[in-house]
Amino acid sequence: MSNNELESRTITMERTLSAPVSLVWEAWTQPDHIAKWWAPKGMEMKIIEHNFTVGGSWKFSMDMPNGNEFISDGAYTEIVPVEKIVTTANFRPMTEGVELHVLLKANGDKTHFTFKVVHPTEEYCKQQEQMGIYNGWGSVFNGLEEHLSTMIS
Repeated sequence: MSNNELESRTITMERTLSAPVSLVWEAWTQPDHIAKWWAPKGMEMKIIEHNFTVGGSWKFSMDMPNGNEFISDGAYTEIVPVEKIVTTANFRPMTEGVELHVLLKANGDKTHFTFKVVHPTEEYCKQQEQMGIYNGWGSVFNGLEEHLSTMIS
């Protein structure tokens, strides 16, 4: 597979987080922290399963305003402590069969954060862009930044 083909199926978002990489890692890997920022603002997150090992599964649930349950789940395929997390991911009923790459790099007392969503096809990737994936994840990452600020203080 060529890099161009992979890039055409990938949505990449980057931020500099105002927290040391060790805290960002903790926020991404500890269920008590994940529950506080993963869901969009105003929604409650329930951690159903979280086995943070290669091959381990995770499953989260949120109650939607319309009373339906929004389920996200996947399995960890690569973990490099304090640097990288790769997981399969489904966000039912909206998105299925993607892969998430979380890349962290220390930058003094801050963290350079790169987030990639790899889709099975270029068409599916474009469809997700049109559905507002940047806004959706942007709002989640705003919640991550807010949560990190509480971890620091």
